[in-house]
Amino acid sequence: MIALVEAHRAGLFGRKHWLPNIVSGVIVGIVALPLAMAFAIASGAKPEQGLYTAIIAGFLVSALGGSRLQIAGPTGAFIVILSGITAKYGIAGLQIATLMAGVILLLLGLARLGTIIRFIPDPVILGFTAGIGVIIWVGQWKDFFGLPAVAGEHFHEKLWHLVQALPQLHPTTTALAALSLALVIGAPRVRGFARVPGPLVALVVATVLQAVFQFDGVRTIGSVFGSIPQNLPTLQLPQATASDVIALIGPAFTIAMLGAIESLLSAVVADGMAGTRHNSNQELIGQGIANIVAPLFGGIAATGAIARTATNIRNGGTSPLAGMVHVLTLVLMVLVLAPLAVNVPLAALAAILFIVAWNMSEVRHFAKMVKRAPRADVAILLVTFTLTVFADLVVAVNIGVILATLHFLRRMATSVEVREATEQELSQEFAHLGLVRLPPGVLVYSIEGPFFFGAVENFERALAGTHTDPRVLVIRLRWVPFIDITGLQTLEEVIRDLHKRGVRVMLSGANARVQGKLDRAGIVELIGADNSFAVFVDALAACRELVEHDPKMAHDRAMLLSETLERHSPAGPGLSVTETRSRGDT
Repeated sequence: MIALVEAHRAGLFGRKHWLPNIVSGVIVGIVALPLAMAFAIASGAKPEQGLYTAIIAGFLVSALGGSRLQIAGPTGAFIVILSGITAKYGIAGLQIATLMAGVILLLLGLARLGTIIRFIPDPVILGFTAGIGVIIWVGQWKDFFGLPAVAGEHFHEKLWHLVQALPQLHPTTTALAALSLALVIGAPRVRGFARVPGPLVALVVATVLQAVFQFDGVRTIGSVFGSIPQNLPTLQLPQATASDVIALIGPAFTIAMLGAIESLLSAVVADGMAGTRHNSNQELIGQGIANIVAPLFGGIAATGAIARTATNIRNGGTSPLAGMVHVLTLVLMVLVLAPLAVNVPLAALAAILFIVAWNMSEVRHFAKMVKRAPRADVAILLVTFTLTVFADLVVAVNIGVILATLHFLRRMATSVEVREATEQELSQEFAHLGLVRLPPGVLVYSIEGPFFFGAVENFERALAGTHTDPRVLVIRLRWVPFIDITGLQTLEEVIRDLHKRGVRVMLSGANARVQGKLDRAGIVELIGADNSFAVFVDALAACRELVEHDPKMAHDRAMLLSETLERHSPAGPGLSVTETRSRGDT
């Protein structure tokens, strides 16, 4: 709804904006037609279910989402997940899982967690999208080459069986698929066809050829699925038991997470292309509602489609009106052209998905990251990619995020510096108090960086490096942006240990956030309020006053002064302070 309101406030529903948005919507609708059917078939559903999804989800996301340019519908990223759910639980199970995923997305948006999705690192995203591209590509060999059905639960098993079956390819199907692939790639480059979507050209040419020549052995939508109903879907409540719901919780979360990632990535791409700004939480709300409603009318899972959204922007779309026209275009096609779909060759749809898989894989970006990225990021990319292809998408994303998080924590921990401050570094504070050096028996340690569980080892190691215990240890917290419970507990343990050894601990310079945590954790009470200072100069002044009033520290100060005068005496070393003064050399 936010996108609608913002577009209205920006005047994008004015009459002068109608034509470009209508033109863009029609073009996007034409692009969406073959893709919606192809994605549905590859997901284990019927082609009309893909069309119903594009119609219902496309309208709801345009009306209720957080991006004024987003085009939603079935996407290639879902194929791997949805096909697995369909194979195990059937279409009814897929629709229940989609509805549950919609509820999850809605709750994520209402809880304002839309921005968290952005924290998934680029190597993880690129790894699993490239892996999905490979799976889609291999998964379409059967229809592209006209191969018999192959068995195999895992990717490597299917791949091996497909390779063994390649000698059995159907020549006519393969030729039709190759022609379709050439048209998808080459048609937009031909003069006069630049604005005509390549998938549409391939679909029309392949369908006309099949309708005219009726090639034997070429599988079509009609021969595999029957005719597409020439009407809009009706409300169909999926039947579900409690055990079904429990079994589908995992798949539902998978659909929700991937849908959230894909839709927000698409919205970010749209912002970069058009200079807009989307609302991530409202986008998740719109996606959630779309995935709740779509399965009630026979649809499957939907999310923001990057390619269709980019097509919308390139063809002049500026408001949700384009998305709604894209839906109306699909509705008209279903009502008018549905009978013609019986002759659509599955080989043509497989050729279209070949291109989708290539675009998803982002081969150039993948190769560039492998070549130029830091080794840890390359390792995360390759692990995520390998697990996506050979194990499971959920496992791949989870492990990829965990590895990226551990790598980040390691780098954060090594960037935290705990060291003894030198007198040269403290020269400005000395000048402010009229000091030349630190009072005797006083050490100053600085912590620079977040004091969290990964950095406590640096702190303990630094303090262990002191060969003799000081009388006073001042810990500067000025450059600590935050501290967690592990840091607080470690600090408390160190302070208690230092107190047992007779060392007085002072803290200085903590920001308001860190100071509040020190108070709540009882650290300030442990050291005493008179040993906690807002600024370091006050802590240094307290150390000087302590030296002057503590007999032992005063004696140390006198000895230090004596050694200093002796070193600098014109008469050379060996003279006492009294002797030096009697000669007038003070």
